[in-house]
Amino acid sequence: MKKLFFALVIALTTVTAAQAQSKIAHINSQTLLDTMPSRKAAIAEINELSRRADEELKGMEANLEKEYNAYMTRRPTQTPAMNTYDEGRLAKMQADMQAREQEINQILQTMSTELNEVILKTVKEAVDLVAKKKGLNYVIDESSTLYASGSNITNEVIPELLRIDAEKTKAKAQTPQTPPGQ
Repeated sequence: MKKLFFALVIALTTVTAAQAQSKIAHINSQTLLDTMPSRKAAIAEINELSRRADEELKGMEANLEKEYNAYMTRRPTQTPAMNTYDEGRLAKMQADMQAREQEINQILQTMSTELNEVILKTVKEAVDLVAKKKGLNYVIDESSTLYASGSNITNEVIPELLRIDAEKTKAKAQTPQTPPGQ
């Protein structure tokens, strides 16, 4: 009787321990991000805005240099009051250019952060769907682990990610957009 009771306790402990184990899988988030058309479009949008901003700043810099060279040519023949006026004007042009550069950097940073939040939310949705389907308790990114020999669900997440991404892109295209800063 004692042996039977002991065997029953061991069996129940083993079953309980097996049920208590968490199911863990891993993904390669970079692979997921690289497959998203919306991420590629976001990167292209940020790069285009950055290119246009660089052109604008180069134009401002060229104009400042042109005005400075003109001032240096006129300087010997002008009165001290005119020189002071021109120097003030050049200093204001330079300050305006620096302020615009800071404004552009802030716009690019904000835009990048907003686009990243949307993209990461989409990745999380896809991972959540697959994790629930597979009964997983945890999904860990390979980049943040030292060792990952468990189930890699990256390839199972990709179709869900592409589907969700396409749905969001379609919904966004149907929603009227207001330009940034308005």
